[in-house]
Amino acid sequence: MNIPTLIQLEDNGLLLEFENIKYLFPYKYLRLQCPCANCVEEMTGRKLLNVNSIPEDIFIVDYLIIGNYAYQFLWSNADPCSTTGIYTYELLELLAKNDKAVKKV
Repeated sequence: MNIPTLIQLEDNGLLLEFENIKYLFPYKYLRLQCPCANCVEEMTGRKLLNVNSIPEDIFIVDYLIIGNYAYQFLWSNADPCSTTGIYTYELLELLAKNDKAVKKV
């Protein structure tokens, strides 16, 4: 697992750097990837999140570093996950390297 060497809140998304490569995660995309129990059924991995419930203009207000393994984001809307989702570095790196919605910059 790689630890991001940069985290930055931009106007159009979250900027993270892994292994000297910067990736831009659009905010709505990242919110839709929330792995918490409100968004993903624990036993099956089935998505529970209603995509239409997430506003287009959502953004990250602030974040916490959780141990040496994750970020917890505070989202601009007040849905149940606005303060509960924990995004591991491993998940973020996997999304960065494998999902075309995440852009190299």
